[in-house]
Amino acid sequence: MSNKVYNTLFLCTGNSARSIMAEVLLNSFGQDRFRAYSAGSRPGAQVNPLTIDVLRSANLPVDDLRSKSWDEFSRPGAPQLDFVITLCDSAAGEECPLWPGQPITAHWGFPDPSSFEGTAQEKRVFFDKIFRQIANRIRIFTSLPLSTLDRVAIKHELDTLGDQTKQTNTVTS
Repeated sequence: MSNKVYNTLFLCTGNSARSIMAEVLLNSFGQDRFRAYSAGSRPGAQVNPLTIDVLRSANLPVDDLRSKSWDEFSRPGAPQLDFVITLCDSAAGEECPLWPGQPITAHWGFPDPSSFEGTAQEKRVFFDKIFRQIANRIRIFTSLPLSTLDRVAIKHELDTLGDQTKQTNTVTS
């Protein structure tokens, strides 16, 4: 069994909800196999307070979370990335920086809970729903036997997870 730690960057435009959730979830579920980061093409001033609430409710760490620019991960000295996964349609359509080391990329689109319109309770319910969907994808991702798969097979698995995300969002939206 490989002792490799896979560095994974989750991207969203604002880096205030979905990508933050994914970062925290992968760092929690991935144990010593993964090190997750998140960033955005146009990061907001802060992490969405409902994101913090959802993470706290799941007993996940929220210390030191901040919205970050993806530029931090394309500079010299940045972590060598193994995976870059976009979580929103905006970031998927944008031209991403060239990542050193040619990480495997994938897109897992989720609706933006930060832009959801409704009452405070409806917003919280929507944040919880997106959190659960991301958590399900992260659980599957962490269960993949990455050390036994080649690059093409890993890319296929990540793309399949993205396709499942599309189906889930179509069925449950």
